[in-house]
Amino acid sequence: MKLKYSIITILFFAGLLTSCKDYLDVPPMNIIQDQDLMSSENGMLIYMARLYSEMPFEDFKYSPQRWFYDDYQVAPGTVEGSSLGRNGAQAMTSEGWVRNSNPWWPIAYRTIRDATNLLENLPTYKGSFNESRYNHFMGEAYFTRAMVYYALAKRWGGVPLVREVLKYPENSVEALETPRSSEEETWEQVLSDFDAAIANLEETSPVRGYSNKYVALAFKSEAMLYAGCISKYNTALNLTGFGEKTGVRVIGFDPSTAQAASKKYFTEAFNAAMRIIKSNKYSLYRNKWAAGDKEAQYQNMIEMFVDINSSENIYIKEYSYPDMPHGYDIYNMASQWATGANGAFNSPTLDLVELYDGIDRNLDGTIKVFDREKDDPNRKYLMFDNLMDIFKNVEPRCRAFVMLPGDTYQNEMIELWHGTYTGDVADGISPLMSFNGEVDYSLATRGKYNTTDAYRGAGEYTQKVLYIDASRSTHEIVTLPDGSSVNASGRCGPYWNDQYGSITGFSLRKAISPNKSKAELASGVEAYDSHHCVLMRYGEVLLNVAEAASELMLAGESRVDGNDLLETAYSAIHDIRERAGADPLAGQADLKGETGRDLIRKERRKELPFENKILWDIRRWRTQHSDNLNGSTQSDGAYYRGLYPFYSTRANKYFFDARFDFFTHRYTLKLNQYYFAIPSGEVSKSPVIDQQPGL
Repeated sequence: MKLKYSIITILFFAGLLTSCKDYLDVPPMNIIQDQDLMSSENGMLIYMARLYSEMPFEDFKYSPQRWFYDDYQVAPGTVEGSSLGRNGAQAMTSEGWVRNSNPWWPIAYRTIRDATNLLENLPTYKGSFNESRYNHFMGEAYFTRAMVYYALAKRWGGVPLVREVLKYPENSVEALETPRSSEEETWEQVLSDFDAAIANLEETSPVRGYSNKYVALAFKSEAMLYAGCISKYNTALNLTGFGEKTGVRVIGFDPSTAQAASKKYFTEAFNAAMRIIKSNKYSLYRNKWAAGDKEAQYQNMIEMFVDINSSENIYIKEYSYPDMPHGYDIYNMASQWATGANGAFNSPTLDLVELYDGIDRNLDGTIKVFDREKDDPNRKYLMFDNLMDIFKNVEPRCRAFVMLPGDTYQNEMIELWHGTYTGDVADGISPLMSFNGEVDYSLATRGKYNTTDAYRGAGEYTQKVLYIDASRSTHEIVTLPDGSSVNASGRCGPYWNDQYGSITGFSLRKAISPNKSKAELASGVEAYDSHHCVLMRYGEVLLNVAEAASELMLAGESRVDGNDLLETAYSAIHDIRERAGADPLAGQADLKGETGRDLIRKERRKELPFENKILWDIRRWRTQHSDNLNGSTQSDGAYYRGLYPFYSTRANKYFFDARFDFFTHRYTLKLNQYYFAIPSGEVSKSPVIDQQPGL
């Protein structure tokens, strides 16, 4: 479904002007009353504009730091391990995110009030609409409230549940105080509101930008996966607690009911997704897809995020320039096309890229860059004629999501290489990360290439043989064998003293328009982009049904409502992988047990990065604090890795180093920080609102 805020905004202000003209003798606070908006479809268009303008959509303007407030720049990938962001979020601890005193809490409850007001008062004007349209507007109110409570629950657990419009001064301040409900009661409210929305919404959105039955089903499947995981994995970690003021279990589920609750919610997620699948209203995007054709599969996955009529789109948000633009492209594009401070705000990590099929690997699963195992002291770099040769067999989905070194954009090569090596290559090239003869790829902070023996002309090197640009504007000039000269590093970096190029050796490609001119990219205009953002798509629905089926199988179920769980999960994952150009599964047995569950989780990480989904996945799985990444864990700060290309002038070939990001960015999370702190002002002014236990 498409959301065109520019049109709605015009109608909104047109409604205001008309109302002012008709009611100039009424005090300003009463210019627009319920009867003016709820007695006609045009009036309801204005009312809905207010609801949708405050919906907690995690779109191109959302970031963990600034939430829903037009940040433009930093994607959640920076705190989920999919990318590293140069603008601060890469080192952001959960102290700054989880405890952020963000103003969205009161906005959330204002939106809940507007939705509840519609539920209470629209019945008075039921005669103004046909039955289907009346029910739809009621469904929109339930959908709005479900989305807001869902956004609240996944951040704070149990929250105050306001089910009627609170009136003042009709009621005393004491009577208006609403304590936090338990987390389980909160998720029950989310479920109840989604179900009411689904029961009332029309199957096709009556107005461009509205919800419909299938939009609500899709978001319900996502929300119920979250609830099922919380009831299951919170209990496994004994992550629960009671409020000091009320004694209510504001985080976690009662251990005696948690297992039954998780099974219930996974079943709800499964059934909601299955209703969408069986409706045949949506399908995986395959407009340019061709079996066995990796180039066609790559182009297909590029186009699916820019084709506004994609069969996969369930709900999208539209933008327009100049009144409602975004800056996703200009901030995330590889920096060789950017000007000023723009470009390369998010650099995908090697940890993400290594998830994809078609990469030659070491025995431990990491990318193979040496001719022997990486702990062999006699290893030498593998040499490649072209930068893209190391990725020649990678699944097309990876290319469509990540700008790889040496790939092309607008028929121009992406210049991602870190430096130039001029040393002898007769016996191969030994690891560059040597310091006084000792090779060191550890987390030591000395590990930038400008401190190595090859750069300094030390150890086995009698002269400097490694050249690296310090920044986009500070270059080392290298003379090539033919006498010509070049800058040491590619125009996208990475640079050893500047984060305005790529940090990791990769740039973001997913959802960036393939049709932007170089002039547009170099314009320096930050809020310039207008292509839509996909908020919910059929690919996620397939992943939802597969994960819910896996969790139900782990709980001892084999069928739900006549649907074979293993068969359903296999069909969904098979279709996702086939469209992506990934290697086929061996068979249904691949999806059995915890191994199968983990394979489905991995598939989500491969399919959904940079869509504001994976951060919430790893939080609901309760793995963000414990993921082991190359010897470091989230509890002591997860460090992420990059792939750093180099050009050899004598061999006229490229080689790669795989190592920790040399700026040593990390994200830390403590176990008790899966829940956000309630804004301190809300706690201090209320005798009944509890702060999170342990914060």
